[in-house]
Amino acid sequence: MKRCRIAAFVTAFLMCLSGVGCSSGTAENSDRAVTTSESAEQTVTEESDIPDETDSFFGDDYDPFAEDYDPYGGGGAVTVTGDSAQTVTAAESEKEEKETEADSEKSDDKQETAAQTTAQTSAKTEEKQAEKKPSAEEKAPEKEAPSEDVELIISMPNGWNDGTYDFSQLDGAVKNKSDAPVEGWTATIYVGSGASVEQSWNCEISLDNGKMTVNPVEHNKSISAGGEGTFGMILKNPGDIDPAKAAVVCSMGAFSGSGNSGGSGNSGNSSGGNPPSAPVQAKDVPAPTTDDWLSVKGNKIVDSNGKEVWLTGVNWFGYNTGTNTFDGLWSCDLNSSLKSIADHGFNLLRVPISAELINSWADGNYPTANFNQATNSYLVGMNSLEIFDYAVGQCRANGIKIMIDIHSAKTDAMGHMKNMWYEGNVTEKDYLAALGWMAERYKNDDTIIAYDLKNEPHGKANENPRAKWDNSKDSDNWKYIAEKAANAVLSKNPNVLVMVEGIEIYPKDTDKNGDFSSTNAGDYHSTWWGGNLRGVKDNPVDLGKYQNKLVYSPHDYGPAVYQQEWFKGDYTYESLYDEAWYDNWYYIQDKNIAPLLIGEWGGFMTQPNLKWMTYLRQLIKEKRINHTFWCFNANSGDTGGLVKDDFTTWDNEKYNFVKEVLWQEDGKFVGLDHEIPLGSNGKALGK
Repeated sequence: MKRCRIAAFVTAFLMCLSGVGCSSGTAENSDRAVTTSESAEQTVTEESDIPDETDSFFGDDYDPFAEDYDPYGGGGAVTVTGDSAQTVTAAESEKEEKETEADSEKSDDKQETAAQTTAQTSAKTEEKQAEKKPSAEEKAPEKEAPSEDVELIISMPNGWNDGTYDFSQLDGAVKNKSDAPVEGWTATIYVGSGASVEQSWNCEISLDNGKMTVNPVEHNKSISAGGEGTFGMILKNPGDIDPAKAAVVCSMGAFSGSGNSGGSGNSGNSSGGNPPSAPVQAKDVPAPTTDDWLSVKGNKIVDSNGKEVWLTGVNWFGYNTGTNTFDGLWSCDLNSSLKSIADHGFNLLRVPISAELINSWADGNYPTANFNQATNSYLVGMNSLEIFDYAVGQCRANGIKIMIDIHSAKTDAMGHMKNMWYEGNVTEKDYLAALGWMAERYKNDDTIIAYDLKNEPHGKANENPRAKWDNSKDSDNWKYIAEKAANAVLSKNPNVLVMVEGIEIYPKDTDKNGDFSSTNAGDYHSTWWGGNLRGVKDNPVDLGKYQNKLVYSPHDYGPAVYQQEWFKGDYTYESLYDEAWYDNWYYIQDKNIAPLLIGEWGGFMTQPNLKWMTYLRQLIKEKRINHTFWCFNANSGDTGGLVKDDFTTWDNEKYNFVKEVLWQEDGKFVGLDHEIPLGSNGKALGK
C-alpha cells in the first residue's frame, strides 16, 4: 500500500546527484575524515566470553570464501548458481503480489514503487481506467476554475541534475473541502513526453506519452470531509509541468489543479528550486572503539559488563533501492537527519542494503549516490563507500549504533519481494561474501554492532524456490543458510550480534510434512514474511561457540499491510497474543531460548491499523522486547514514515506514539555507547 502527501505550492528545486555511489539500503552519515575500522586497533571477545568447545557444525574444512567453494556439490533442494537461481522481473513481482492478494495470502509492499514496475504496468492501468472513468477532457476542462469542494494541489519542491538527466520531486494533494467524504479519485498530470517515474509513494501511476494518471491506494481512496489524500514521486526528465493543466476526478465531479508556477527543468545546481536550508554542522568524529560490543545472556542482550540493554531503534532505507545512500537525501541534509534521529532517542539504526552493492564496493566499484549536492555539499567528491563511512562516523558522534541488514540480493527497490538470499548473478557465495567483507572491514569499530543476516526469507507452499526451516543441509533451508551466514560474519568479527529472521510458512504436522514437501497451503501455518519462527522449537539455530551472539528477529505488521486471519472480527490484545505472536515467535523469549528484536513494525496512525500498533506496543513495553521501528522514510508505501515528505519535518503524532517504547531513564534517552551520549536529549550507557 502507499500513502499520499500534500503540498501547498509548485516550485522547482535544485538537487544534484553526486558522482559517488552508495549501496542500496539505509546508511548513516559520517565525518569524511573519519578513521576507518581498518586502521583502528583490533579488540576481540575475551576467551571467557566464548566457550572452549570446538565449533564443528560445518566441519573443519568449511570455508565459504574459498575459490573452489561449492555449497552443495550439485545436491540439495536447489542448485544455487547464477544460471539456476530464480530471476524475477519487476513485472513478475507485481504479478506475484496480485496473485497473493487473490489467494488471500500475505503480500508485502513495504517500500517505494519501482519505476520499472510502474512502466511495465502502465498499459493495464490505463486500460482499466478507460473502462471506469471519463476521458481526460471530461475529467478536467483545462480552463475550469478550482472547485469549492475538491482541490488538487501540485508541488515540486526539489529538482536536480546528475550531469546527464534532470530529476524533480513532485508532491500532490487532493483536498476535500466539502462536508461529505470523497470515495475514490484519479488525478491526471501532464509531464514531458520523455519523462519516467523513478520512485513513487502512496499512489499507483501509469504514464503514456506525457500523460500521467495517478490513482490512490487502499488507505487514501476515501478522503473524509475536510481531509486530504497525498502522494509523491521522483520524475526523471520531467519536462515542463503546468499545475493548471492537472486535474482530478472523484465522486463529486471533475476539477482542475492548482499550484504556483515554477517549472521543473533544472541545470545543475545553478537555477530553479528553493534555496537549501542551513545544514547542521558535522560533529567531530571520535576514533572507533571496541568496548561497546553486546552479547546474549538467556533471553536478554547485555553489554560488556553483563548489564541488560534495550535496543530501541529505527529503519532508514535507500542503500537497497538504487539510491545508493539513504533515500530522502534529495531533500534533507544528512548531518541534520542523523542528529535528529539521535535527538529523538533512537539508539540503533537498521540500515537495509543489498549484497550486490557491498560486493561492488569490495571490487572497487562505487555506484553513484543520489543526493542533493546543494544541501549535502560536504558529500560532493566522495564515492559511495566514503559517504557510507562518513555516515558511520556521524552515527558514532551522535551516539547511534548501527545494524546492517542484507535487505536484498540485488540492488532493487522491489528486491524485498524476492523469496531468497540469492538472485540471478548474485549467488549464495556472493551473499556470504558480502557479509564477510562488511564484518572484516568494520571489525574494529563498535558503531556497527549487529548484522541482520537476511531480510524476510519467504515463499508459499507452491513456490519454487521458497525458504523452509528444517534440519537438512538443503540450499533452500534458511535455518542452515543462517548458520552459514552467521559463521561468515562471526569468523571475521566474533564480537557482533547476528539477527536471524523467520520465514513465511511452517508445517502444521512435522511428522508428515517436516521436509516441506507438501504444496498445499492448508498444511502450513502462515504469517508475515520473516515472521514465522515456529521452526526454532524443533530445529534451533546452532552457532556453536558463537551461540551467545544469536538474536531472533521477527517482523510484524497490521491490517493496513494485509488482512491476516487474526485481524478478522473483533480482535483483542489477548487474541493477537494467542493466535499470532506467541506461537510464531514470542515463545522464544518467554521460554528463555534467546532474545528477540522485532526488526520491522509500524504503519499509519489510522484505524484499523492503529489498534494493532497499540497492542504490539503494549507487548513490546511490557516484555521489554528489542525493536527497530519501520521507518524513518517518508516514502514507505504501506506504512508511511516518522518524517513527512520533506524528510525533515517529523510526524509528531507518530513519533509520540513510538516514543513510549524508546529506552528512557530519568527523563533521558539511553544510548548504547559507554562514553558518547545519545544526541542532545540522551545519555551514555551506564552514566
